[in-house]
Amino acid sequence: MSKQLIVYTTNDCIECTMVKKVLIEEGIPFETRNVAENPEYQKEVEKYGFLGVPVTVMDNRAVKGFTNELKELMELAKES
Repeated sequence: MSKQLIVYTTNDCIECTMVKKVLIEEGIPFETRNVAENPEYQKEVEKYGFLGVPVTVMDNRAVKGFTNELKELMELAKES
C-alpha cells in the first residue's frame, strides 16, 4: 500500500496541476492542501524551506516543483 503524499498547491498554478495529474495517472493517493485557502498550509510549506508551490511531501521529505526528485518520491510512495 502506498504512503500518503501531501501536495501543497494554490489556485491557477499550472505546475501544481501537472503534479496532481501525474499522481492521479500513476494511481498514487495524495492529499491536497491549498495555501491560498488556508494560511496554516503556507506556514507548513515554509517549515520545509520553501516559499512557493507546488511542494510534495512524504515522511518529512519535501520536494518543490515537477522534478526528478518528485519522480523519486513517487517511486518511494509506490514501493511502500
